[in-house]
Amino acid sequence: MSFIFVSGNLALDFMGTLKWRRTEPEELLVTPADLGRWAVEAGVMSEEPVVDAADLWRMRALREAVYRLVTTAMDGRPWPDDDLRVVNEQAAGAPPRMRLTPAGLVRSGDAGAVASSVARSAAELLSELGELRIRECALEECTRIFIDRSRGGNRQWCGMEECGNRVKVANYRSRRNKAATSTVRAHP
Repeated sequence: MSFIFVSGNLALDFMGTLKWRRTEPEELLVTPADLGRWAVEAGVMSEEPVVDAADLWRMRALREAVYRLVTTAMDGRPWPDDDLRVVNEQAAGAPPRMRLTPAGLVRSGDAGAVASSVARSAAELLSELGELRIRECALEECTRIFIDRSRGGNRQWCGMEECGNRVKVANYRSRRNKAATSTVRAHP
């Protein structure tokens, strides 16, 4: 399984590790190793950090706190205090250590550094909400949230590969079925 990074923000991409929240939730962080892989694929770490079950639980709690903060802000409601506390506590942790080598930049640390990176990204995002176009994917089942940076401000889907193509295929099939039905009715 590969992770998807289409949201335009580290914290929003992390929220996307729980897919299809309203229908049949699909957890992408099933094991501690999954979290380590996500950290590398997201560019937070150069090598997978050591992650245990408690770290995984803490990161899932952070993910859900960020999700609630973002969605309540999108709805114009006040942020829940408990969720603010979770994000602030994790943001206060040490970020990944960086070391420049001849091969490039190396980022290292533990699961706490991953949590700090995600929480700091969430804090920055939430502090700029009034300036950003934050959207939820237009595919009804999808609950991925993204920053719309399109020139016209009319991005509808989290990504074309997953949701945009589903909508386009469904629309194509609908048009094809209507055309076939029209042809059958025209020739009794």
